[in-house]
Amino acid sequence: MEAERRVGVAVDFSASSKNALKWAVDNVIRKGDHLILVTIRPEGNYEEGEMQLWEVTGSPFIPLSEFSDPVVMKKYGMKPDPETLDIVNTAATEKEVEVLMKIFWGDPRDKLCEAIDNIPLSCIIVGNRGLGKLKRAIMGSVSNYVVNNGSCPVTVVKHHD
Repeated sequence: MEAERRVGVAVDFSASSKNALKWAVDNVIRKGDHLILVTIRPEGNYEEGEMQLWEVTGSPFIPLSEFSDPVVMKKYGMKPDPETLDIVNTAATEKEVEVLMKIFWGDPRDKLCEAIDNIPLSCIIVGNRGLGKLKRAIMGSVSNYVVNNGSCPVTVVKHHD
């Protein structure tokens, strides 16, 4: 019997991350997998809500039924994204996969690498915003950092306008 696969997709609800999610569902996800959406929120001084409890370790796994609920997601400082929900609801039904979300707070580069080890993930798919050479040199590329520092296979899905 094959071991359970935990396929992570880095999601920030941008066009490039939705493209990576679609690619993962079409090309990687198969029946019985766990599709784990990993989202990173900026650090901040949060007054209330679950995010204050989970700032260091990340949120508990949030099932699809809960991250579809605006009231639940508000506790984490987020709103459900209709297009992302459509992609994962279709995947959950058609591919018979369990969809979960885990939210981390901090620098996306570090937190994605931590997520790989802490969840743990079998592989992770990340989008690529297509930064120019100058912006990438100044700001740094999250996908490049994860490719070079992540401890599991990393797939970068290029975004084309």
